[in-house]
Amino acid sequence: MRDLIVFGEDYGALPSSTQHLIKRLASKRKVLWVNSIGLRQPRLTTNDMKRALGKVLGKGKASQFQPTRLNKPASMTIANIHTLPAPRAAWSRKLAAKAMAHQLKPMIDELQLNDPIVWTSLPTASDVCALLGQRSIVYYCGDDFGALAGVDHETVLEHENGLVEQADLVITASEKLCTKFPSHKTRLLSHGVDSEQFSKPAQRALDLPNRGRPIAGFYGSLSNWLDYELLNQTIAALPEWDFVFIGQIELSKLPIAAADNVFYLGAKPHHELPSYSQHWTVSLLPFVLNEQIKACNPLKLKEYLAARRPVVSTDFPALTGYREHVNVVNNVEDMVVTLNRIANESYSLPKGLVDCDSWDNRASTLELYLEAL
Repeated sequence: MRDLIVFGEDYGALPSSTQHLIKRLASKRKVLWVNSIGLRQPRLTTNDMKRALGKVLGKGKASQFQPTRLNKPASMTIANIHTLPAPRAAWSRKLAAKAMAHQLKPMIDELQLNDPIVWTSLPTASDVCALLGQRSIVYYCGDDFGALAGVDHETVLEHENGLVEQADLVITASEKLCTKFPSHKTRLLSHGVDSEQFSKPAQRALDLPNRGRPIAGFYGSLSNWLDYELLNQTIAALPEWDFVFIGQIELSKLPIAAADNVFYLGAKPHHELPSYSQHWTVSLLPFVLNEQIKACNPLKLKEYLAARRPVVSTDFPALTGYREHVNVVNNVEDMVVTLNRIANESYSLPKGLVDCDSWDNRASTLELYLEAL
């Protein structure tokens, strides 16, 4: 079984699809996981400077977690390497790649990795991939980086073009992303779900409002892909409902109206989310239909379905296959009518809706892709 060198997000932060998949693959192989090398150059803000300094010093978000919280397989080694986030100029790209390779090659030798496959979900690993020897390269693309909020689009797309040329296999999370890359080496692997984690009964979170009122809840990044106008008008129209938001604020401030029926609970560990989503009345997916959302395959859709609470969503392509189980709304009036109807009907979704979409099944499909390299 071939081992893996993985360029992903900081291991131990909120788990992405790469973490879910690689953690399962690690049961049969050794993995060298390289914490995030960044997707954009830092801006002159305090937060960005701290993050950039962390990358230069080789410290990632994972260092904020205790080892027991990382839930790391024994066969996995996590590396925090010194790097320059998303360099633009040719000289800085070359310098950053050489510096990363210089740090990684001794680790690869020490771990005695067996003919490792290089896996990256970050286009900015393009240059260093070329310096790690004649390795099979897999590019796992979970987002449209030309539309993704918060990244340096031009720089990342330049890296991505170079990575796709090198890659032996490109795996995408949505059909729309598949169309971006050469068909002869591109495969689809939509996101999975830990259905047991989200369907197994969880005790109600203590900070979830409990005022005897219906609750509409959302968890995830609070960024510019949410329809805040739709949310704010709905909140104003339904003062008898409570609205709960969980997640990292990715904007300069939270654009949701400050109202008595709005509760922002901050970011929560992934394993605690069922304590919220199983106990609110409705799960919300209020997306703006931009290019990023057209290409996305959000993990939370299947997690919401596994939690069995009714889902109310704006329309986007990844609903295909689940549309009959989702309440799709197009405007504020639809949203208000739908929420009130659900509150009066008080129903739950059927069991096992997404069991076939488990991460275990996705990992089994991935094994077949990797065996063909």
